[in-house]
Amino acid sequence: MIVCSCNVLTDHDVRTAVAAESRPRSTGQVYGCLGCSAQCGRCARTIRKIMDEALDASASACGGCAGHAES
Repeated sequence: MIVCSCNVLTDHDVRTAVAAESRPRSTGQVYGCLGCSAQCGRCARTIRKIMDEALDASASACGGCAGHAES
């Protein structure tokens, strides 16, 4: 699904960027990883949501490692 019409970025593009070894921590860094920059900004919330979902999924997959330990 296209999440950024200005840069023609898909949700798959965002997930791939978030899964990269140098994980972006902001939407601006996601754009940078994908070789573009924010234009109108309407996609920023959707990109942030995809980032959060991907990070939640990776935390669940690690089975509660020290980096994601729950209190």
